[in-house]
Amino acid sequence: MSVYVDPLFDTRGWSANWPYPFACHLMADSDEELHALAAKLGLKRAWHQTNPPHAVSHYDLTVRKRARAVELGAIEVEARFRPKRERRPRRRGLRPIGDDFVTDVEGT
Repeated sequence: MSVYVDPLFDTRGWSANWPYPFACHLMADSDEELHALAAKLGLKRAWHQTNPPHAVSHYDLTVRKRARAVELGAIEVEARFRPKRERRPRRRGLRPIGDDFVTDVEGT
């Protein structure tokens, strides 16, 4: 299991509630890991954003918090990356079993 940060993106003009010009997302394979690193970064639990309406359970990070997260072991990933728990089977007839995907035995 791991914790991840995606690339910084331009947030200027998006929201009056977010005064920083750039942000990224802190995500993890489990909420336990996510909240543990968020606590080390000094983030409030109230800042956690989860499903729905958000596509991925995450915290928003500033430039400095992102750098600190990487120092603490967060893995830098691409913008479209989703943690393991957020990944869904893409092909019909496949269903997740642990970390693997298997085809249905009956009816195939």
